This record gives sequence, C-alpha cells and structure tokens, in this order.
Amino acid sequence: MKSLFKKFILSTSLLGLLALPALAAECPRGDLDERYCDVNGDLVADTPTDSSKWVDPDTLIFAYTPVEDPAVYRGVWADFLVHMENVTGKKVVFFPVQSNAAQIEAMRSGRLHIAGFNTGSNPLAVNCAGFVSFSIMASLTGHFGYEMEILTYPGSGISKVEDIRGKTLAFTSPTSNSGKKAPSAILKSKFDMIAGRDFEAVYSGKHDNSILGVANKDYVAASIANSVKSRMIKRGVIKAEDVITIYKSQTFPTTGFGYAHNLSPALKAKIQETFFSFQWDKPDWSQKKLVPTSLKVEFSKSKEGQFIPITYKTHWAVIRTIDKANGVSYACK
Repeated sequence: MKSLFKKFILSTSLLGLLALPALAAECPRGDLDERYCDVNGDLVADTPTDSSKWVDPDTLIFAYTPVEDPAVYRGVWADFLVHMENVTGKKVVFFPVQSNAAQIEAMRSGRLHIAGFNTGSNPLAVNCAGFVSFSIMASLTGHFGYEMEILTYPGSGISKVEDIRGKTLAFTSPTSNSGKKAPSAILKSKFDMIAGRDFEAVYSGKHDNSILGVANKDYVAASIANSVKSRMIKRGVIKAEDVITIYKSQTFPTTGFGYAHNLSPALKAKIQETFFSFQWDKPDWSQKKLVPTSLKVEFSKSKEGQFIPITYKTHWAVIRTIDKANGVSYACK
C-alpha cells in the first residue's frame, strides 16, 4: 500500500511539474511571485485567464497544517473528505505533511490542491504557492482565532516574561506565527528581548512538541498556539496543571483553508460548497440519531463548529503587520 501511495505521489508530482505555469506576463502582482497576477487587487493569485492552464484532476490532494501528529489528523478529517468526494465527484487523498515548508512546496509544485495553512504560513503560501484562502473554522457564534501563549512549568523559576533572559525559549518553526514570528515581535517591542542576545532560541518543529516539551520539563519555556494546547488537554495528552501561561497575546486568525489558484472555476466552486455545506453531525442509523463527525469530535475541543468565509486581504492584515515588523520577506526560496 505504501509503495502504491509513493508511486501515486510521484506521478502527481510529475504531472504537477508539467502543469506549472510559465512566468506570468507583466501584470499587477504586489508581493506575489512572478508566476502569478493580481489584477483585482485582492492580494491573492488570480485564476489564469488562459483556460488551458486550468487544472481539474480526477484525484484531489488535501493537506492540513502540520501542527500535530499527521496520523491523528488523517482520522480527524475522514468524514469531511468523504463529504468532499460526494460534492466534487472526485477521489480525495489526505496527504500528511511534516513541515510548513514541505506543505508550501507541495502546492507550489502542483502536488497539492486543497489545504489548511497555519496562520504564519498563510502569507508565504499565498505569495509563493498561489494559495487562495476562503474559509476559516469558527465557533457557532462566529468567533474565531487563537492566542499566542508563552508557557513554562511549575517550579521552573520563571514567573514572568523577563525571567526568560539568559535561558532558552522553544519556538516551533521559523514560519509559524505563534510559534516564532508573533512572539519575536512582541518580545522585542514590549520587553526589549531578542533571540541570540537575551535568550537562546531552539526549534521543536511543531506546537505539540513544544507543549509536551514544557510539560515534560525538556523546555523551560515555549511560545505556542493555545488552540493546540486546549485540544491536547481535552484529549488527555497533558494535564492543565502541567503548564503555566506567563503571557497571552491578542487574538489571531487560525488555519486558513483554500485551494490552488489554477484549479478550474467550476472545481473551485465545488470545493467552496464542500466547506460551507458540511454538516458537523452525521446520522447513525443503528442508533437512529445524529452523532458528531470525526471533525467535530476533534475541533469542538477548541470550541470550533463551522466554516465561515474570510479573505486573505482583510483577515490576515494583522499577520502581515507582524511580518513587516520582523522584516519577513515573502520572496520564494
């Protein structure tokens, strides 16, 4: 089975490379890579004007941001992907990615069609991979987002942010908003603290690694997304008392969901329909009642229960401001 999956990914990689667009003609594009255009000024890549460049694959590849164990999230998204197959009439494959960079490269190279990119990776995915975000998870009242928290553990000797001076702070990855970019900007502006000068920075790779690292006393402090922490506590991975929050930020948008810019307009419409028509409860005919879907079981832990429409231009403005403060470039590497 693994060999078949590898062959499938290889074949779609080759097809994706063949389908890559040539550099776009001279056009308005803002921060977008030179292969994309943004004529309407919405800050995301336009659908190619040449319909021969539209992509309409028989099999769709979906990937969720690598915040936790990919094996866990294959099951979490199972009911949703069945719904996507029913709406689009296509086979849908969950593609587990191990890093933000790998996820961005997969879409840039044509191997990934639909994705949830985390807060910090969204601008890079938009500008380098032609990602077009249109939805976000929210509570039933319409509230969405999460906060960046800096954690430590009981008895660490750290009771406030300034106590991290001379110690080590765990980030998740360079592209993560709450795991790197937001805390870096906040530590510099509010506390005059800079990595390498006032504290040592290490990278854990993922939010759950950082949270577990603090709970297990492997890291003395870490910056994380509290939505991930909430789900881990409710799953019993850690106990609430294992960690202490010493800083909590403003609310940021969470994972943005969308598709590759060059999918056919008809397919894009079906993908949007998938998200906005998804029912978070499903019928259990043996019990003759509705039961939670696999998606609801997981994301209700962070009080999320619907997909709502968003735009990158409006909802990611605060993240672009943080990136600017950190001197982040959206140039593709």
